[in-house]
Amino acid sequence: MKKTVSVVCAVLVCNGQVLAAQRSRSMSMPLKWEFPGGKIEPGESPSECLHREIYEELGVRISISQQLPLSRYEYPNLAVTLYPFVGTIVSGDIQLHEHAAVVWLAPDKLADLDWAEADIPILDACRALA
Repeated sequence: MKKTVSVVCAVLVCNGQVLAAQRSRSMSMPLKWEFPGGKIEPGESPSECLHREIYEELGVRISISQQLPLSRYEYPNLAVTLYPFVGTIVSGDIQLHEHAAVVWLAPDKLADLDWAEADIPILDACRALA
């Protein structure tokens, strides 16, 4: 039976642009692009997890404005349920603790990146944010 994980991610928006984060070489799916976030811990709500993960990964505090539709994807050895949220950075400056790079792009330019497969369905929802 395939392992299943529940993961949150942040579609962070600023001045009409969306933040994309590139996975580091040491992470699974190295150098793929993703919306930052991480695994939901037992007893943690998706929004609590997102606040924790974004602070751990990027060193910033965020405000969540809405939740987007869930995305489910099955990798060969892992099934992922992704809980995406739209938000903004409210304090701090981005520091890369886990990722190789981040970029701010217009929503219609996001598809130019090489995305982790589970994040691809979220790109359509990002176009509506422009």
